[in-house]
This record gives sequence, C-alpha cells and structure tokens, in this order.
Amino acid sequence: MSYTPYAAVVDWQSLSDGCPEDTATAERWLRRASRDVDTLTFNRIVAAGFDNLTDFQQELVKETVCQLAEWEQENAQLLDSPMSGYTINGVTAQFGESSGVTVTDGVAVPSRLLALLEQTGLCHRGVW
Repeated sequence: MSYTPYAAVVDWQSLSDGCPEDTATAERWLRRASRDVDTLTFNRIVAAGFDNLTDFQQELVKETVCQLAEWEQENAQLLDSPMSGYTINGVTAQFGESSGVTVTDGVAVPSRLLALLEQTGLCHRGVW
C-alpha cells in the first residue's frame, strides 16, 4: 500500500501562492511534510486512519501539512544542512530551536504550526 500525503496539491494551491508549479515536486514536499506530521502526532493518524478523524482535525492537519511543506521547501538548505552553526567575521549563527521554531523528535517546525496541529489533540505525549 502506497503512502498518501494528508493534503493534495490542490489543497496547497488553495491555501498559498508558494506551491511549486511542478506537480511532482509539490507532491514530494507534501509527502515529506505529512511524514513529519506523522512524527509530531506519534503516528496516531496512521493508526486511526485520516478518514476517521473529525472534519475539524482533517482541516487542521491539511492546513498544517500545506504550510509545513511550504516552510520546509523555503528553508530546505538550512534544514538539510549537516552544520549546527557557523561564525563569520565575529557573527555567529546557530541552527536549532529558536523563539519561532520548535524541534520535536528531530522535526523542525514553526511554533505556530505546531500550535495549530496541537489543536487536533493528536500531539499529546501521553496515552491516547
């Protein structure tokens, strides 16, 4: 059985102008973002089945996936870099958590998107 992202290219196109024109590229980013959402939700969507989520949960998951795909695409060079920081002429940059980015189980996500996804109730670390 093939993995299906939680949002389609048409969803991304309706939410933002940042969707790549090439459908195959957009689908790759949506798949990556969906896998990251699986990590952030401890695979609860996989276990329950996307269609078994409430309409509210489905809407928030789709919105999160689309926005995360766009953010990951825009920040791909930093996110995929093996460096944790650098210094040039006395100016230092460190990668990782900041006030606007949270790293959870190896997934860097904008804090506002994590807060959006948490509204689904699927991100709680306790027993579900």
